Amino acid sequence: MSSLAKGQNAPLPVSDVVVAVEVAAPADLSALLVTDAGKVRSDADFVFFNQPTGPGVRLQDGRLHISTAQIPADITAIRAVITLDDASSSFGRSAPPIARVGDTAGTPLFEYVVDGLSSESVVIAAEVYQRNGQWKIRAVGQGYAGGFADLVRDHGVVVDDEPAAPAPVASPTPPAPPAPPVAPAAPTYAPPVPAYTPPSQPGYAPSQPGYGQPSPAYGQAPQQPMQQPPAAPEISLSKDRPVSLVKGQKVSLRKEGGVALTQIWMGLGWDPVQRQGKRGFFGGGGGSGSIDLDASVLMFSQGKCVETVYFGHLKSKDRSIIHSGDNLTGEGDGDDEVISVNLAAIPPHVDNLVFVVTSYRGQTFAEVQNAYCRLIDQTTNAELARYTLAGGMPFTGVTMAVVHRESGDWKMKAIGEGFNGKTANKAIPFVTPYLG
Repeated sequence: MSSLAKGQNAPLPVSDVVVAVEVAAPADLSALLVTDAGKVRSDADFVFFNQPTGPGVRLQDGRLHISTAQIPADITAIRAVITLDDASSSFGRSAPPIARVGDTAGTPLFEYVVDGLSSESVVIAAEVYQRNGQWKIRAVGQGYAGGFADLVRDHGVVVDDEPAAPAPVASPTPPAPPAPPVAPAAPTYAPPVPAYTPPSQPGYAPSQPGYGQPSPAYGQAPQQPMQQPPAAPEISLSKDRPVSLVKGQKVSLRKEGGVALTQIWMGLGWDPVQRQGKRGFFGGGGGSGSIDLDASVLMFSQGKCVETVYFGHLKSKDRSIIHSGDNLTGEGDGDDEVISVNLAAIPPHVDNLVFVVTSYRGQTFAEVQNAYCRLIDQTTNAELARYTLAGGMPFTGVTMAVVHRESGDWKMKAIGEGFNGKTANKAIPFVTPYLG
């Protein structure tokens, strides 16, 4: 077996090879089939766990099986990509990954230790490429600190498209309007993620009637973007008594004493109905029964969406908004996805932040239990407000809250209106009626 250094290449002695990787952290191996221009011809040229076969390439048991004789004539390289499961981690935190190439009988041919990585969470480890009619192997080692979405965009893969529509099923009967809301017993406070453990708050109970009850309007699927609901009275925040918001209620993002909030978290949580499979990088799913909710924030300027922070774009360009990363199951206590917002650093032209939750695989919120969003003061770790949906909504998306500038202050309004759209960008026409 020959050891390769970064940039080194060698001819392949056989036409069928197997590429395997050894990684110290949980990771996925995938392949990009590219032309002379370094681009894929279509999304079909991306081979990964939810699309394990491509022309001449097959992903099986975590290894890439490449048959060079079956590679299309206009494909000049197959790039083997390692992606860390934790997008917030990096290869510099553990031992460097190792890429190994062997024949189909298991005979090792080449090995490449992908060293020199630091902040990268994605790396092109190696590529099998054709030059002058001969297939070769090259040690690449090109990392991407910007994450997986940046890498595949560079190669022409679309990562924000809706997943393929599932097989047609009988439309569920919209639920009957619920009975008039009654105040429930005090819910148990769900502890947040370890990154910010708030002080114990025994006896936490919602302060508003109707907590956790959907509006009767939820039983009617809209055909057009919905009209803005009637305004509810504005209330004040208190770190000692978290506010349980009702739909349409507005709060000024100032703490007691009139001090403006600057650093906030918006947390999303939900309870899974079923765990099954794993979601793909740009569509599809590891099982039609699994539910994958995504929290996103749409940044608006004068009625136009100028940027979206979501699982494929975890940081706004100015880094004023940072997403915790995608949670595929909703399993565990506390927040499942968290969006950190530095209100003081939001660009002056941005006047509205719209927080939405979408169901990537297309199940409706009628199949989701206890979805909520909550506002946390990042400086004190205190929960300030919470808005909970009890379920029963026949939609694939919901506008949870809008944070907007008003007379020099930031204010938040609880929305809680459903729409039919599986990605954040599909929500744009539905959320614009709620801009402040």
